[in-house]
Amino acid sequence: MRKHLIKISMLCAAVLMAACETTGTKPADPNAVEAPSPKNPDFSAEMAKFDAQFPNAKATKYENESIAFNNERKLDQKGNCHGKSKYPVTIVLVLDAEGKVTKTMTDVENAKASCFRSAYAGVQFPRPPMAPYRKAILLN
Repeated sequence: MRKHLIKISMLCAAVLMAACETTGTKPADPNAVEAPSPKNPDFSAEMAKFDAQFPNAKATKYENESIAFNNERKLDQKGNCHGKSKYPVTIVLVLDAEGKVTKTMTDVENAKASCFRSAYAGVQFPRPPMAPYRKAILLN
């Protein structure tokens, strides 16, 4: 029992040290322990709506067009979001008939997810084949 308490104490100390390092003003240590972020319970329903758009030739073609649009404009690099967490974030963008992002939702809740939601809010994509159109992006 004593060995278990020592192991738990050591683990707690390591987590606290990592938390102190990441909340300071200096950059976070890339080797520091980072706990996974809390999941967004509403995300699976939004992702199911994205999946329901397929198979559809127009939606598939639009995915290729919108990926090229996103990559050309480097939208995921706005705000330096990638460095806010080592874990990936999946975002679903809801586009109106004109292609404007009207809603964003991420699979997790953390600073990286919040940054990406802000970066994509109101972005004007090319006109989608249907509205509302859901576009999912995995951001590492």
